[in-house]
Amino acid sequence: MTVGSQRELIGAVREALATAAAPERAVGQQRYMKSAMPYRGLTSPVLRATLKPILKDPAYVLGDRDRWEATVRALWDEAEFREERYAALALAGHSRYRAFRDVATLELHAYLARTGAWWDLVDDIATHHVAPVLQADRAGATPVVRGWARDPDLWVRRTAILCQLPAKADTDTDLLRHCLDANLPESSFGSEFFIRKAIGWALREFAKSDPEWVLDYAATRVLSPLSRREALKHLA
Repeated sequence: MTVGSQRELIGAVREALATAAAPERAVGQQRYMKSAMPYRGLTSPVLRATLKPILKDPAYVLGDRDRWEATVRALWDEAEFREERYAALALAGHSRYRAFRDVATLELHAYLARTGAWWDLVDDIATHHVAPVLQADRAGATPVVRGWARDPDLWVRRTAILCQLPAKADTDTDLLRHCLDANLPESSFGSEFFIRKAIGWALREFAKSDPEWVLDYAATRVLSPLSRREALKHLA
């Protein structure tokens, strides 16, 4: 695939998003998300339907890993509307490029989390992009995620806390404990809402698989009121 075709894919995405735009909805979306970047106004189903034929089109196949990653980054970095960043994540997670979703892509995901810097993007990165890599290669990915738990960036830390949400009973409790302990109230970002909320969410979800582990953790740690409330929400 030529570099020109790479730009054609980006152009096709932008054109399709512009065609499907609903400006009257876009204003409310931007306000709700507190986003500096404007929206096109697409609902999630419309966005998926708009992107699907483009990402499946053989004319836009990104034939190698470097070109795929460069296209994801270009869509992301050059985005003028938030849906273009959602499109970058859709491209990053497309089944056509499943072979590229390994430990080597974690650097890309950390970059997207740092520069995305808001919950809608970061939570998608954590649960739909980092999580499959961690589940497929725990030996390779675990040291990276452990490092993220103490990263200088709040959103990378949130990614570390949330990336095991889909693991359920297969959660690595040593890794979960490390990521939580690194972000308790006395830590660098322990007072931040999005960290406190992530801790509570991670514990609440894991409680569905191992309530005793969560109760023990909550009993032996100083949690923020928000984290504790979320963690114990469905426990007696």
